[in-house]
Amino acid sequence: MASSTFDPSLSTSGMRPPLASADAPSVADSLPSINFGFDDLRNRMAQFTAKFDAFIERGRKQVLEERNQFHINLAELQEDERMRQRDIEIITLKTQTHEQTLQKEAAEAAEMHSAINSITGERDSRLAKRDRLKQQIAETQKAINQRVEAQKAHAKHLDAQSRLNSPELDFWQDYLCLRIEGAGREDRLKFVYSHLLEKDWEAEAWFELGTASRDYEVFHTRPKVDRDALEREVDLVNDDRDFGAFLKRMRKLFAEAMN
Repeated sequence: MASSTFDPSLSTSGMRPPLASADAPSVADSLPSINFGFDDLRNRMAQFTAKFDAFIERGRKQVLEERNQFHINLAELQEDERMRQRDIEIITLKTQTHEQTLQKEAAEAAEMHSAINSITGERDSRLAKRDRLKQQIAETQKAINQRVEAQKAHAKHLDAQSRLNSPELDFWQDYLCLRIEGAGREDRLKFVYSHLLEKDWEAEAWFELGTASRDYEVFHTRPKVDRDALEREVDLVNDDRDFGAFLKRMRKLFAEAMN
């Protein structure tokens, strides 16, 4: 392939017009002037940047404020939660204390009811015992009154009998070597005999006579005499009411017992 030589004059000589003279107008001068508005664009970009920075700053402040408010709200919620937890603990403690108080009051009430029942039972028992004692006292008093009346009647009878028998008793005391003593009770008399033994005139024998009822009763004798014979003598005097003869027979029983 044959090489060709580059000719600079051929590259553009055919495309551009011939060189103009010094006085001929410039091609640049013949072009229309174009205003791209760089200053306005620059100002608008600056305004946009300022607005964008202001928007970012406001957003940052808002985010900070919202975050701070969130933390504040969270702290308040935590404080509220803590206060509610504390209130719950206080209420729980009060509830436990109240339950313990109720249990204690229930136990005290049960104990009080038990004590009341015990006291009531004891009171009823004492009232019943008091009524029984009143009845016994009334019955005893009635029996005492009856016995007192009987003793008064018997005392009147003995008094009348003694006035009638006083001369006769004096005779029998002298005749039978007899003296009459008290036996330590209102309804008993002690009859003491002496001069029963020729060898010992001071030796004595006696018997206690009960006078509480109409029929006489011999309680004690010294020395002891035959019991059957004694009962026969007592039955005889209660039948014939001859007391002088009874005293004479009793002396004879003692004399036989001592001899």
